[in-house]
Amino acid sequence: MVQDVVAQLRLAERDPEVKAVLLKVASPGGTVTASDLLYHEIQVFKERKKVKVMAVMMNTAASGGYYVSLPADLIYAHPTTITGSIGVIFMRPKVTGLMDKMGVTVEIDKTGRNKDMGSPYRPVTPEEKELFKGLLDRMGKRFLDLVARHRKISPEQLTTAATARVFMADEALALKLIDKIGYLPEALQELKKQSGLAEDAKVVIYRRTALPDENIYSLGPEIEAAGRTALVDLPFSENLAGYQTGFYYLWAPGFKGD
Repeated sequence: MVQDVVAQLRLAERDPEVKAVLLKVASPGGTVTASDLLYHEIQVFKERKKVKVMAVMMNTAASGGYYVSLPADLIYAHPTTITGSIGVIFMRPKVTGLMDKMGVTVEIDKTGRNKDMGSPYRPVTPEEKELFKGLLDRMGKRFLDLVARHRKISPEQLTTAATARVFMADEALALKLIDKIGYLPEALQELKKQSGLAEDAKVVIYRRTALPDENIYSLGPEIEAAGRTALVDLPFSENLAGYQTGFYYLWAPGFKGD
């Protein structure tokens, strides 16, 4: 996904006829690094191209999906959009109970007591809990600092956002996490207006092959083949087994956390 979005941003940057960019965002998030890379590339594109960038949130634009929307000059959400989940989660499988039942052990030799911290094969130690908490706190603070920088919300609003809960579009608007609620055609007209473009300015979508019945809801063939619903969609697995141990800007309501 990072490669796809960056490639299209590069095309837009080199095209002198491109006067504004709209990003359709539909994702519950992804890894911390993928989210941050997309955020950075969109920010750099804006600085170099000097054009308006609008993010339009589709069904879900939470956590990493919200993170990558922050550089936009204007954030639109559909009336039914779910957004927010401004926080970080550390997920790791735990198989110690199963191993005990099966009589299986894993022997590890290491240099340094924390070399295997996060291992699914043994319980976490109190020291490791503190170390992980420190990492989570720093990554969570980075997210909140970016929200404060881009959205310029009040301390009270930031405190509410820091609970990492999700919001409907009207709640997000009240907290100033988004700018407007509307549908995609309305967002396009707003972007044209703010960019000084005519109402009939042409909308282009980068793709390698043409699609029949093209319109603003169409997706690239590679994205459609992957079953995604928008340009910016940090792919994720709905199965815990599909996740690698790591830190995520992700809304994952189906997983148990502590």
